[in-house]
Amino acid sequence: MVSTPEQDAVTRRQRAQQVALFRYQLICPALDAGLSTKARGRIVRAIAARSHAGPFGGQHRYSRDSLDRWIRRYRAGGFDALLPSPRQPGSRIDTGVLELAVALKRENPDRTAAQVARILRASSGYSPSESTLLRLFHRRELIGPAAGGGVVFGRFEASAPNERWVGDALHGPRVAGRKTFLFAFVDDHSRLVTGSRFGFAEDTVRLAAALEPALSCRGVPAACYVDNGSAYVDAWLLRACAKLGIRLIHSTPHRPQGRGKIERFFRTVRDQFLVEVTDTNLDDLAGRQLTPAAGLLELNALFTAWVESVYHHRVHSETGQTPLARWNDGWDRAGHGPIMATVDAVTEAFRWSALRTVTKTATVSLHGNTYQVEAALAGRKVELVFSPFNLEIIEVRHGDKSFGYAVPHVITRHAHPKARPETPEPPPAPATGIAYLQLVADAHHQQVADERIGFHALYSQLSGQIPGQMSFDDLPGDDPTGDAAVADQGRETSR
Repeated sequence: MVSTPEQDAVTRRQRAQQVALFRYQLICPALDAGLSTKARGRIVRAIAARSHAGPFGGQHRYSRDSLDRWIRRYRAGGFDALLPSPRQPGSRIDTGVLELAVALKRENPDRTAAQVARILRASSGYSPSESTLLRLFHRRELIGPAAGGGVVFGRFEASAPNERWVGDALHGPRVAGRKTFLFAFVDDHSRLVTGSRFGFAEDTVRLAAALEPALSCRGVPAACYVDNGSAYVDAWLLRACAKLGIRLIHSTPHRPQGRGKIERFFRTVRDQFLVEVTDTNLDDLAGRQLTPAAGLLELNALFTAWVESVYHHRVHSETGQTPLARWNDGWDRAGHGPIMATVDAVTEAFRWSALRTVTKTATVSLHGNTYQVEAALAGRKVELVFSPFNLEIIEVRHGDKSFGYAVPHVITRHAHPKARPETPEPPPAPATGIAYLQLVADAHHQQVADERIGFHALYSQLSGQIPGQMSFDDLPGDDPTGDAAVADQGRETSR
């Protein structure tokens, strides 16, 4: 297939993502908010003193200034700030010359960049430099491993437990008519399921519900390998990994080979667990009718029982051991147990944050809510740290210093928009069939029908006639003296 500019743009974005992930992994130990300035300086100097395997191979060393610059960028703009600046290679070279060079290389893959340059000079009188052609051929994947017919993937396995977790999501059954999703994390070394949970949505909140208990029970991994789904690229996950010192690694798009272990586990789940949940429109799991919330709770209980009593005790075909035995043996060889984070550290890692500028009246707004903060922060940009399930408790931070909790002023939303509850809103009450306004209209029509207008009152000669109002008997023509009487009345009025 001939490469297109759109495909080149995708390739450049992928390489930029790899560079940003590499930079994040490099500075990750220095991003801990609990480090003092001196401690952070020692860590950065230690990183600068070592050689590191670059994102595309080779050994590289990075200066202290570069590391400090990346740390400042990450704090200011998050993960996107670590992306390298976009470049437009070959902007001063005729596109036709570059496409001809690509065609010459495709025509004969054995041609070197120097030979392609010679052909270009002989045919058109001009050729880019050999280094430019080499970069072009690398970008179009015409040389290197991708230039061959098939891509060969090596077999990788972590050497110890908690060296790397692999996470992904699986589409599950329907519970009470609602679709479920299984978030799971598997230890790369032992194949132990470190965390799992079914939920009604494939979002960040349900992912956190599976990952947070896993970190509290199984320890903190050195790296976490996930795909590029929306739940895994959300800012909250980057913040959680940065707080706990976890290297977050995203797999290359359209390359599922690196997630083979979690995919193999999902196949086991489908073959051994979900096959027993036969009805995809499941309303009951244990022979009784359940609400969506109760059904989800029952599904998670059954899955946990299957994982702990069946999966963890069956010999894995690749390792030759049960996941639980391999997990324990790995810690015995290491001579220590997993690194456990404190409860406060895990809680802090899974809090969300947002940057806001304090108004002149010392207030900030967040998702329609207004809060009062310290007057000294007026005009400054502060970080609001909160739980997505409770927007009434907001901690205010500025310059790595906490300024206490904001005072709620106007609260219109109590939870983050992404923190949708597992249970749907209660259905509306059944209609009574009473239309009040129609009852009022019917009563009005009945009243009009009963009280008819008496037209005789318009010409009544009773004593109750309005004074000064002329009656029908006084009209001209009915009385020969009427005109004179009217004239006399007019003269009296003029006097």
